[in-house]
Amino acid sequence: MLDHYRMFAKYNRWANRLLYQAAGALTDAQYREDKGAFFSSLHRTLSHILAADRIWMKRFTGSGDAPSALDAILFDDLTTLSAARAAEDERIVAWVDSLAEADLAGHFTYTPITNPVPVTQRLAPVLAHVFNHQTHHRGQCHMILTALGQPSLGLDLAYFLRAPEGEGYAK
Repeated sequence: MLDHYRMFAKYNRWANRLLYQAAGALTDAQYREDKGAFFSSLHRTLSHILAADRIWMKRFTGSGDAPSALDAILFDDLTTLSAARAAEDERIVAWVDSLAEADLAGHFTYTPITNPVPVTQRLAPVLAHVFNHQTHHRGQCHMILTALGQPSLGLDLAYFLRAPEGEGYAK
């Protein structure tokens, strides 16, 4: 099971790189344009994904900066947000690489932002949620990019498995 989560950590890093490269082709006005997504714009959606990841990583590890709101804008420009995303992806990959199978079976307690009542859950399903959450919102980012006339991105896990970064997982 641990290999599965390591694959998802590396897949998320790969997919985020593609997404941020595509965002870099936009004008600042396009990047901030409300396209009807849950968090409205590409900027706000990318900010949410990073904010949520930082919140979860703080819960998992007990360290790092974490905002107190899911809609926090941590960085106002794409360049700084992109660098922070890359650093967080490396942090996620390193943390998942440090886990043992017993960690996945273990429980941890955290307090949700939206309903501040302590919750205790097994780590494995919550970690699956974190990766699924990124994929969900990357889909919204993809919609924003295509609505802005940008080419479609191949973000499927199957594409990652065929890429050099994911090659070891496809065999």
